[in-house]
Amino acid sequence: MTVAAQMLDTYPKDLGGVDKDKLRACIEACFECAQACTACADACLSEDMVAELTKCIRSNADCADVCDTTGRVLSRHTGYDANLTRAVLEACAAACKACGDECARHAEMHEHCRICADACRRCEQACRDLITSLG
Repeated sequence: MTVAAQMLDTYPKDLGGVDKDKLRACIEACFECAQACTACADACLSEDMVAELTKCIRSNADCADVCDTTGRVLSRHTGYDANLTRAVLEACAAACKACGDECARHAEMHEHCRICADACRRCEQACRDLITSLG
């Protein structure tokens, strides 16, 4: 059992009808994607063709920040605001789509971009799944 799952299981109040499995999956996907994007940006900076990876690095940095923030917002349940949560999830899905698309452009040449693109796709889908379950 993951730490996110353990924390959700020990929350003393009702989660307000949020699908706990989708919430857990989204929290985990957000933090995994943030790490992948941070590592991919760093790897891009180490490439000989770094000048051609400027947009990828920027997309990675933006996506990492949005995913990290989304994971933290989703980890807080007291005083839950459905409208804010939905907006944060939409922003995260958009950041993941943009970064995933950009990394996919470099995936054949750079394995770190392929791995990052996959993490972005998983996180985008987890955000969309959670949005759908919010109603």
